[in-house]
Amino acid sequence: MHATLPETPLDLIGDIHGEHDALRALLLALEYDDEGRHPQGRRLVFVGDLCDRGPDSPGVVARVRRLVQSGRAQAILGNHELNLLRAERKVGNDWFWSENAHHDNRFTPFAWADAAQREDMLAFFESLPLTLARDDLRVVHAAWHTPSVERLSAIGRAEPLGRLFDRLDIDVNAAMDADGSRARSRGEKSQWRHLFADPGVRMPMLRAVGESEARRQTGNPIRVLTSGVERCADEPFFASGQWRFAERVAWWDDYQDDTPVVVGHYWRQFLPLDRAELGKGDADLFDRVAPTAWHGRRGNVFCIDYSVGGRYQERSAGKIPGERTRLGALRWPERELVLDTGERMPTTGFARNPGG
Repeated sequence: MHATLPETPLDLIGDIHGEHDALRALLLALEYDDEGRHPQGRRLVFVGDLCDRGPDSPGVVARVRRLVQSGRAQAILGNHELNLLRAERKVGNDWFWSENAHHDNRFTPFAWADAAQREDMLAFFESLPLTLARDDLRVVHAAWHTPSVERLSAIGRAEPLGRLFDRLDIDVNAAMDADGSRARSRGEKSQWRHLFADPGVRMPMLRAVGESEARRQTGNPIRVLTSGVERCADEPFFASGQWRFAERVAWWDDYQDDTPVVVGHYWRQFLPLDRAELGKGDADLFDRVAPTAWHGRRGNVFCIDYSVGGRYQERSAGKIPGERTRLGALRWPERELVLDTGERMPTTGFARNPGG
């Protein structure tokens, strides 16, 4: 479940989402050769979500797998890899299943995975830890939530991760069955489910649904680490093709530990992006946070996902890829940000006092 970071300088790379050209450009900007060697002996760390949406997920996964297996890089599991381990068909991952090309036509053309590649990728994803840490740094895909980390440490990994995930979900569902909350949620859904995929309908707030969704999310520690903490929303919003009733939480505002945390997952931006066009109708958790700023209560959490997963939209609109989206890397301990465009910039606001 958890692994240790080496005691070397690190380059932590954000969500890649199948953008192989961006990864090549970033590795060149970071001064790595094709084999993942660095002249100063630095090490690469990938924070998950290697795949989906972009044109070459198989190429990205194969490159990262080679780097990890050579011992020159480490990677953790993101929610998109977890979806594949669980055989979840999601928007943007038909490149893996090759079942319905029209389902993902927003993302075409993209490279397809063949049967041998699928087997190799699943074995690689199964081998990845959920967290990496050392005394001065923690890395997780979405949320460092100490109760979830400790619970998974106690459970161990004696069974495949997808099977463990499903077993933890069953436990949450059983608890909600026992107190009637799942039945209340089903009752609300039965009246409105046929309109869940219609963004034009005036959807009421289904509070029992929202409370159950948030409880299901937070009750499974694998969900928490790979896709974050949620709570019942105040009002419904349309995101990723359906109405939602639970919203993501800026968990870093409650993080009080001294050890800094680096995450991906949250689609940060340098320039304004229309989140609705990306299918994301929820609130922007970085609305009042500068793009190079550390964030959270202690100023010691940093998200390095700069929305490269939305680069497919730039291509489809005839714009220059990377005009608004970036693939980023955080150099540690220097705390310098390096982008696939070759830009380098210092990060700001690190480790301020709780009241600062």
